[in-house]
Amino acid sequence: MSSQPVHPDGPLMPMPELNLPALRSAIAALVPSRLEELVSEMQRAFDQAGQHGSTAPIRMFYRRWGTVVAIERDPERAARFHDAMQAFHTSDDAATRQSAAERIGAIVRLAEAEVQALEQR
Repeated sequence: MSSQPVHPDGPLMPMPELNLPALRSAIAALVPSRLEELVSEMQRAFDQAGQHGSTAPIRMFYRRWGTVVAIERDPERAARFHDAMQAFHTSDDAATRQSAAERIGAIVRLAEAEVQALEQR
């Protein structure tokens, strides 16, 4: 795990390293309902890596799940993300859907920036 501080009103846990044991542990703690999805995607990524002789699928897997953790470890961010996803998927109003898509994009970009910062260390 990183040395990033965890505050009572902030993240539930530090951002984990981008490796399978750390990401699996974080997903198990934050969104256990998604563990099966993580394992399935991991198997596909490793299979594709072997088939293509490339580590790119594995790197993409780590980035994707690192982004999920970056969102879910912060309760306020996760709530905003899930509210926006709900609005996007349930609203018939184009303006509401557009606003939700913009909020989702902003949250994902912020989470991806956290993951990129880990990759650059």
